[in-house]
Amino acid sequence: MRDISVEFPGVRALSNVNFSIENGRIYALIGANGAGKSTLMKVLSGVNSHYSGSVYIDGALCEIRSPKAAKELGIEIVYQEVDVALAPSLSVAENIMMNVLVNKMGKRQIVDWKYIRQSARAALERLGVDIDVRKTAADLTLAEKQMVLLASAAMERCKFLVLDEPTAPLSHTETENLFKVVRHLAHEENVGIVFISHRLAELFEICEHITIMKDGMVVKDMEITPDLTINKIVEHMLGRKFDDTYPKTQVPIGDVLMEVENLSEAEGRVKNINMRVKSGEIVGIAGLVGAGKTELCKTIFGAYRLGCGKVKLKGRDITPKTPTQAVERGLALVPEERRKEGIFVSDPLYSNITISSLRNFLNRMRFVMKRKQLAVSRKMIESLDIRTPSEHQQVSLLSGGNQQKAVVAKWLVSDSDVYIFDEPTKGVDIGAKRDIFKLIEGLASRGKGIIYASCEFSEILAIADRAYIMFDGGIVKEVNVSETDEKELLYYSTGGN
Repeated sequence: MRDISVEFPGVRALSNVNFSIENGRIYALIGANGAGKSTLMKVLSGVNSHYSGSVYIDGALCEIRSPKAAKELGIEIVYQEVDVALAPSLSVAENIMMNVLVNKMGKRQIVDWKYIRQSARAALERLGVDIDVRKTAADLTLAEKQMVLLASAAMERCKFLVLDEPTAPLSHTETENLFKVVRHLAHEENVGIVFISHRLAELFEICEHITIMKDGMVVKDMEITPDLTINKIVEHMLGRKFDDTYPKTQVPIGDVLMEVENLSEAEGRVKNINMRVKSGEIVGIAGLVGAGKTELCKTIFGAYRLGCGKVKLKGRDITPKTPTQAVERGLALVPEERRKEGIFVSDPLYSNITISSLRNFLNRMRFVMKRKQLAVSRKMIESLDIRTPSEHQQVSLLSGGNQQKAVVAKWLVSDSDVYIFDEPTKGVDIGAKRDIFKLIEGLASRGKGIIYASCEFSEILAIADRAYIMFDGGIVKEVNVSETDEKELLYYSTGGN
């Protein structure tokens, strides 16, 4: 890729970027949120068709102005939001063989289902993956969905494969399995892999070369060598020296604000939860992927059906049966799947920021006062440092970190009592992570109660005052963060007692 440039209204996303890869190697492409890495890969995959510059494959100039053109050149991309990339109501076999079903069955009226299933099964077996091809995509885990997308890409005999934040939703074991598949594709099937990730430590394990972007430009392009450190990488990403410790600010902790008593989710995904959150306190929910953290957050928030138990706020029973009731009674949830559950990606930023408190923006005739919406949104954008050309910007065009800030902004406008953060730093860079930490501490300093659920134990230790450790849907241990370490958190989160 030579001299690639892309402009959106009010934003120059890429400026004369040069990027090259070879078959059979794994390349890391990293940068802070908004650096331009996803935009560059969308050029390669045909999504950003309005680029200037040139793309060459095997020395031949190529025009990539559509996803179809990219696929025909052997370029496949697996996006971070795997749910968007699959047809949820179709089977695994249908998803893997989609291109065959759509483009290669010709005018035949009868589908050869035996061939479709056998071919899909063979594609999975090539990657060493065992998934029932008759299973519906909606019933798969996130890790299984990712493997289906990889099998689909391998089915097309791709030459180049882009993986955008592939490990963000995965456990350690699932990540190791993914790495095996990626190595197989690169070293056994000669596929050139581009690996985008904010989990910098894993880049040393899987990648051979690293390209670092900042402000729409490549600032460093180098081999991964033994003397390369995470701190050096972060310095290139941020353009300054970086201290990897987070200086937590201590704020006064008051009385008990929220209590959860004997809470169980109707389908048994959360069992007999007892916990409390004090005013000004940041309470961590630590656990591995699948421990029940997300299910607990959604049950408290009324998004999952309650089996039994109570949620009390300021001593009063407020147990919500729906998210609407939760919002009305002073709770806020920043969900793990922000694009799917936290924002309206096709709407402008200002309407997302004001959506949770829309009744405050209605006049006597019950019409929305847009001028007031815009004024409040501008203040939020400035106070949270949301990088956007204007409050009218479509949210889908913002970087991951700025999308996350938009999710938080809507709850700041609504002024809730308890804020529940479920994996709030998933898919954001190290700089945006600090911004989110500061934002959360700002809420705590105002006397708000904070629940911070994460499988990143280093984050729990950095931001929380106290933590509950979950395993198999239940709380197995309560710890003071100042008196514990990652080793203890891991021990109890794997079933130790």
